[in-house]
Amino acid sequence: MRPSTKPTALALLVTVAITGSLCLWAVVAAPDSARTAVAWGAGAAAVLLSAAVATAVHARAAVRRLREMNAAESSRFTAETSRMVSASAYDAQRFTAETARMKSAAAAETDRITAQAAADVERLTAENARIKARASRSETERSAAVAACANAAGRMQALATSMLADLRDMENRHASEDVLGDLLHLDHRTAQAGRLADSIAVLTGARSGRRWAKPIVMESILRGAMGRISGYQRIRLHSTSDVAVAGHAAEGVMHALAELLDNAANFSPPTAEVHVYVEEVPAGIVLTVEDSGLVMSDVQLRRAERAVSAVNQDLTGLSGTRLGLAVVGRLARKHGLTVSFRPSARGGTGALMMLPHEIITRTPMPTAAPTPTPEPAARPVTAPPGEPEPVHVSGADRTDGTDRTEATESAESADRTDATGRAGDAGARDSSRAQEILRSDSMSDTSGGLPGFGESGLPKRSRGRTLAAAESRARASADADSDATDGSNPRTRTSDPKAQAARFSSFRQAVRPTSPHPEGNTR
Repeated sequence: MRPSTKPTALALLVTVAITGSLCLWAVVAAPDSARTAVAWGAGAAAVLLSAAVATAVHARAAVRRLREMNAAESSRFTAETSRMVSASAYDAQRFTAETARMKSAAAAETDRITAQAAADVERLTAENARIKARASRSETERSAAVAACANAAGRMQALATSMLADLRDMENRHASEDVLGDLLHLDHRTAQAGRLADSIAVLTGARSGRRWAKPIVMESILRGAMGRISGYQRIRLHSTSDVAVAGHAAEGVMHALAELLDNAANFSPPTAEVHVYVEEVPAGIVLTVEDSGLVMSDVQLRRAERAVSAVNQDLTGLSGTRLGLAVVGRLARKHGLTVSFRPSARGGTGALMMLPHEIITRTPMPTAAPTPTPEPAARPVTAPPGEPEPVHVSGADRTDGTDRTEATESAESADRTDATGRAGDAGARDSSRAQEILRSDSMSDTSGGLPGFGESGLPKRSRGRTLAAAESRARASADADSDATDGSNPRTRTSDPKAQAARFSSFRQAVRPTSPHPEGNTR
């Protein structure tokens, strides 16, 4: 707000009037010679006086106005201060009351939370004690169940071994094709039951299988694994290796290979063949199992690799029907095996199992021995082409503690089942036809080629001679029969146990030694 100029103008007019009058009087009163100088001096003094008076009046008005403004501002400030003090006092009172209320609420909440926490701690302590007791009871029950399963598996192993021994004794005592066929069927089923018992023993951590005193050649390992699965007739072996597996690891390798063969046979078409290859590599021996069944996806391959890995021993993910890969993983960890999977060139899946050098040995080549004169009643019947000689070693049964000097039962079971399976490929339809073929075989074999005996006392067969000829005649006879009946049915493999028993009976009689073996029973 600008100050008013009215008082200043009034003071200036009054001052000009007074000083003008005085200057005029001074000029009139002054002499003529000094009148000009007096006029200038009086005029200047009048101007200065007028300016001084106007300035003083203006300053006085400004001071008065500033005083009024200061007084007003002081009053306003005092009022504002009073208001703020009152508001602050009210806020302080309100905050004090709110603080007291919050403190009381917080104290009540703290008491409630403390009580609830104490109740929760008590409840959790009781729950933990109950869970701990349940876990301890579950662990005890699990240990008892595992121990019971291991004990039952051991009993089943002993029972299967005893049954196999009894069945083989019966096979030696009975010559009837009907009885022998039934015994061979029971023998094969018992071998499969023994493999299942061995699997349970492996999963429960019990001692599984036998520990052979001597190395087992690779051919017997392969045939022993074949003899433990149901689809043995579809297995094709491709092995020229002369290596052997150490006795302490032979049973584990045979069992792991049997599980891989069983998987390959179960997950491939019923008419498809499963091929087994043996390859020597710098790191050891690689056994390859290839099928033409379902191709595993990447997820399934990773799951299978994880199941057979030597580090994964968790059994919580096992199902009741898929135990094979877990068993293979346990055996791989025990014997240092390496198992992997890959797509097969045959369209299915290939499983590779590598045996390290620590469990591999080489067997010396047997030298020829003088050929003894065989019994006239023995009919020489040779094995199918490409079938290797069974290698017999002595081993000890792990459960009953009795010493047994018999051959590798799994390998011999595979030899018998393979021999019967290959004999079934001849196309024989019934037991009478098999007997007729065998009689023609024994009558036509007049070349004087009697079986020779090696250093172990076992007969050495001439490969692919008598039985091969019998098979060719059986095929020709079966073809003629088929052409005569319908002329369109293709030649199929027979599964008649009578025909198989007839051929295996002749096979047993041909390879039976003519003199007692110095090592006792080596079957």
